[in-house]
Formats: sequence, structure tokens, C-alpha cells
Amino acid sequence: MTVDKIYLVGFMAAGKTTVAQTLGARLGWRAEDIDGLIEARERMTVADIFSRHGEQYFRNAERDILRLLLPMRHAIVATGGGTFMDADNRAAINLDGLSVWLDVPLATIVQRIPADGRRPLAADRAQMERLYALRRTAYAQAHLRVDAGAAPAEEIAERVLEDLGIA
Repeated sequence: MTVDKIYLVGFMAAGKTTVAQTLGARLGWRAEDIDGLIEARERMTVADIFSRHGEQYFRNAERDILRLLLPMRHAIVATGGGTFMDADNRAAINLDGLSVWLDVPLATIVQRIPADGRRPLAADRAQMERLYALRRTAYAQAHLRVDAGAAPAEEIAERVLEDLGIA
């Protein structure tokens, strides 16, 4: 399989950004982070965007950034936790490159999320659990699923490369 772009999908705190950086370094490819690019463009944090403009504004910005990244090759893209939920985004990602679901158990996610308000959709535990269950259905449409619960980023990156026959 020839792959010149990898999209990492998964729930918040699944390690997408860290694994993207690790894969990028390993392959000599660019690592891009959709949430980070949105924050740079908007000059505010994701939490501030949610509180000032709402989730729909954020999702529109997410879609815009994804469209800007589509022509890029030899790149690892860390998507936001909700990027793959949008059917148009999911179709674009799956047509443009290899989508890899970093599957992490909810208990691990909860341990990883700091209680500092930076994750607006994690403020309410019951709501987060419902969101986690709902999003797993979309994530399951990724080309590849990698168990990313307990392993360090380097090991997860190696698993992805092994599955691609690159390692």
C-alpha cells in the first residue's frame, strides 16, 4: 500500500498530536495538528473559541483548516476529536489518505484530561461518556484501528508503520 498522508483520529486525549509528531519525525514528514492550527488562526485557545463563539463556529473553522491541508502530501495530520464525526470531513479524510483510529479506553482518557477547562466537552463526565460512545461509531470507519491505550507514542507509531509495512 502506498501512503503519502496519514490522518490520526480518535477521542480527545488519545495522543493524536504526540503520535503525529513521532510519526512525522520517523518518516521525515510534516506533522500538522488541526486544533493547533485553529488556535493559531483564531489567536485563542479551543476553550476560548467554544466559550466566545460556540461549537458550530469551531466546527466550521475545523472544516476550513482540513480543506487547507488536503493538498499537502507527506504529512501526518492530528485531527481534533470531533473532526471525523462530520460525514464530509470523514469522506475527505478517507479519500485523501490513510485514517488511523487511536483507540483508547475511556478510563485512560479520563485520567489524561486535566481539570483545567482546556477541554470544554469534558466538563461534564456523563456528557463526555455519551460523546465517547457516539464518536466510536464514526472512528470505526477509519481505515486502521490501533489500540493506543497503554503504549507510549513511539510504540503506537511503530504499530502504525508495521501495519503499513514500513517499519
